[in-house]
Amino acid sequence: MATKTKGQIGVTTENIFPVIKQFLYSDHEIFLRELVANAVDATQKMKALAESGDYKEELGELKVRLELDEKKKVLKVIDNGIGMTAEEVDKYINQIAFSSAGEFLEKYKDQIGSIIGHFGLGFYSAFMVSKKVTIESLSWKEGAKGVKWSCDGSPEFTMEEMDKKERGTVITLYLDDDSKEYAEKSRIEGLLQKYCKFMPVPIVFGKEQEWKDGKYVDTDKDKVINSVEPLWTKAPADLKEEDYLGFYRNLYPMNEEPLFYIHLNVDYPFNLTGILYFPKLKDRVAVERNKISLYCNQMFVTDHVDNIVPDFMTLLHGVIDSPDIPLNVSRSYLQSDANVKKISTYITKKVADRLEGIFKDERAQLEAKWDNLKLFIEYGMLSDEKFCERALKFALLKNTDGKYFSFDEYKTAVESAQTDKDKKLVYLYATDVEKQYAFIEAAKQKGYDVLLMDCELDSHYVNLLEQKLSDTRFARVDSDAVENLIQKEERTKTEMKEDERYDLENMFKAVLPAGKDYFVTGDNLGAEAAPILITQNEFMRRYREMSALGGGMNFYGSMPESYNITVNMDNPLVAKVLDAKAAEVAPQGELPPEAASDASDAEKEEARKAREEVRKAHRADVEAFASGNEILHQIVDLALLANGMLTGKALSDFIARSQKVVTDAYLK
Repeated sequence: MATKTKGQIGVTTENIFPVIKQFLYSDHEIFLRELVANAVDATQKMKALAESGDYKEELGELKVRLELDEKKKVLKVIDNGIGMTAEEVDKYINQIAFSSAGEFLEKYKDQIGSIIGHFGLGFYSAFMVSKKVTIESLSWKEGAKGVKWSCDGSPEFTMEEMDKKERGTVITLYLDDDSKEYAEKSRIEGLLQKYCKFMPVPIVFGKEQEWKDGKYVDTDKDKVINSVEPLWTKAPADLKEEDYLGFYRNLYPMNEEPLFYIHLNVDYPFNLTGILYFPKLKDRVAVERNKISLYCNQMFVTDHVDNIVPDFMTLLHGVIDSPDIPLNVSRSYLQSDANVKKISTYITKKVADRLEGIFKDERAQLEAKWDNLKLFIEYGMLSDEKFCERALKFALLKNTDGKYFSFDEYKTAVESAQTDKDKKLVYLYATDVEKQYAFIEAAKQKGYDVLLMDCELDSHYVNLLEQKLSDTRFARVDSDAVENLIQKEERTKTEMKEDERYDLENMFKAVLPAGKDYFVTGDNLGAEAAPILITQNEFMRRYREMSALGGGMNFYGSMPESYNITVNMDNPLVAKVLDAKAAEVAPQGELPPEAASDASDAEKEEARKAREEVRKAHRADVEAFASGNEILHQIVDLALLANGMLTGKALSDFIARSQKVVTDAYLK
C-alpha cells in the first residue's frame, strides 16, 4: 500500500457517528477508558507473544503513555504493543459489525457506556469528543510497514503507508469545541485516576513534580498513574493487616479505618477477586452507598453494583473484580444472569462466614465494634433470607447496661423471669436510655432485663425477630405499666361504673394537649406509683415507625398519634382530685328516655339530641372543673414532662405553677 487510499467504513447505517453520540450522550468521558483499555490489551498481547517465544526481539519497556497539548486541544494515547498491519486496520477499524444501528439502540437502550468495547465500539468512542481521529501503527510482525488511518467523523476515511520506526500504535484525537474540557490536564488526570488506577500495564501521563523556588515544577521522572498489582490480585497469605488498611486509606483517604475486611478469591465456577470492607456507620442517618467499585480485569466499570450484590451489601466499601459479569447486557438481564446470581450468593456466604468467624474467635472485637456494625447486620437480616438464617448465629443483643448476648445466651438469661402466663418469652427493650430511664428502672426493680434497640431499623427488626424466635414477644419498656408488660397471671381490672369512666375520660382529656388521640383508663397501680402513666400501644407505635421508614404501612402512618393514659386510682393525689370533682360537679342525672322502637325517624333524632344535650351539659361542667383544678394540671403536666410531651405555653405555665407550689410550701 504505497499510495493513499480512501473508502467508507463498513456499516449498514449511513452515518455511525450520530448513533455513537446518541448512545453515549450522557457518558462521553468513557472514551478515555476505552482507548486506554485497547492500548493495555495490545501491550499485554505483546507480552504474551514474547513469553510464548513467538516474538524474540527486544520488548522494550511496556507501558501506555498519554500526551496532551492543551493549546492545540490534541490528545494522544500511545502504546508499544502488538500494533496493526494495514489489513488489520481494514478488518478491525473499517468494518463495524452491526446489522442495524436502530435495532442495536433499542436492544441496549438501558446500558451505560461500559459496553462499548464488547461491540467493537471501543475505538469509535473517540468520536464522541473529537472532530478528527488518526491512527498510526506498526505491527510486531516481521517486515510489517507502518500505516496511518484518518477520519473526520464521517463514514469516509483515508489510509496510507507511513514510515514508523517503533512498534505499537498512536491514537491522536483532535478534540472538538464541545469537548474542550478534555483538553485540560486536570480533567484527563482525574479520568485516569477514576478508570485506570489499577490497570495491569503502567499508564504514564506527564511528569512527577517537586517543590522548587516557591512552586511545583516538572522533574525528568515519568508520572505513573496506576498500580499494576493492586492488593486484591495478591494471595491473602502474602498480606498483612496493615496492607489491607493501607489499601483502604488509598481508596478512601478521608474515611475512618474500617471495622473488618474480607478478601474474596475464587476461580470456580466463576472468576472473582476483591476486597470488601465494613465501614464505620457512626452517622447512621447518612449511610454512604455505592462505595464498592466493580472492575473487569483491573479496569474500572462502575460503582453501582446494586444488581450484582444484595442490596444490604451496598453499605460495604471496597473492590470486586470479575471477568464473568456480563457488562454488555441490559440491567434486567443482569439480574437474571446465572453467573451474577452465583456471585451474589458467594459474596453473601463469604460475608456471613467472616462475621461468624469473628463471633467465634474474636468475640471481644465483635462486641467492641457492634454499635457501628449492627445497622448492616439488621439490614441484611431484613432483606436477605439466607443471610438472616446465618446471622441468627452471630448477631448480638445489647442491654441497657452495655452487656452483649447472642440470641441463645439471652434466652437462657431471662426466660425464668420474663416468661408470661401464655408461656411466651417477653423481650423488653428501650430506644433511648435517658428518655425512658424511669421505665427502665421500674422494669429492673421487677427483676427484668431491658435491651437497647436504638437502631433506625429496629421497629422492623423486632417484627422479624418475633417471627424467627419461637414463642417470643417484644415490648417497649414504656408501652404499658410495668405490671402489665409481662403478665404472670390474669389481672382484675378496676371496676368503674359507666358514668365514672365517662367523667374520668373527659376530665383528663380537658387538660391534655390537643391534636392527639387519648385512651383514658383507671387502674390500681399502688399508692407509691405515679398518679398518671402515659404510654403508647406497642402495636400502633411500632407500625407507625415502620410506616415512617417506608415499610409500606401508610394506613398507620397517616393516623394521629395515640396515647394510653392510665390513671392510678390508688394514688392519693388522684383520689383528692376525684373527691374535689365529686364535691364541685353534680352527678349527670338521669338521661331522657330513648325513643320507642316504632317511633318515627324524627322522633328518634329528637330523643337522641335530648340525651346528648344532658351529656354535653355535664361534660361542660366536668371540663370546667378540670380547667380550674391545679392539682390535676400539675399531675398531668408531670406525666407529660416525663414523656417529653410538655412544650410551649403549657411548659411555661407548669414552671410558673411549680414555682408557686414551692413558694407556698416553704415561705408561707
